[in-house]
Amino acid sequence: MSSNPFTRTPSQDERAAASKVTDSCAFKAGFSGVAGYGIGLVFGLVLSGIEFSSPVDTSASTKQQIKTVFKDMGTKSLSSAKNFAIMAAIYSGSECMIESYRAKNDIYNSIAAGCVTGGTLAVRTGPRGMAMGCAGFAAFSAAIDWYMHKDD
Repeated sequence: MSSNPFTRTPSQDERAAASKVTDSCAFKAGFSGVAGYGIGLVFGLVLSGIEFSSPVDTSASTKQQIKTVFKDMGTKSLSSAKNFAIMAAIYSGSECMIESYRAKNDIYNSIAAGCVTGGTLAVRTGPRGMAMGCAGFAAFSAAIDWYMHKDD
């Protein structure tokens, strides 16, 4: 029997331990945050290449103009990545906790998680903003969940 971890078959206890970790809400929220960061980075990079919100100094050298544009693209990409990571982690973590509490897997988990996410992201805007964020994210979550499961 080989002790190489890449060629040996994991034991039942090891599989159970790995399953326990990967099924936890903390793992799901963390993994979603990392994935959201990556998606947000790419999304921000693409959108920052399209958007020209900051004017480029045409009197500067071409090298300086390129440097300025890339710096602006990097800043926007990192901002988008951070926002996507936070949103994904909150949504995934809250949906997992709601599903664990309710012991059901249905559209209402997505709606409630969307409400929690929208309300949490809008906490700085006050109660009215939180209510609007809750309603908006809940409606979006319901639409996405319905579309993803309409053939079930």
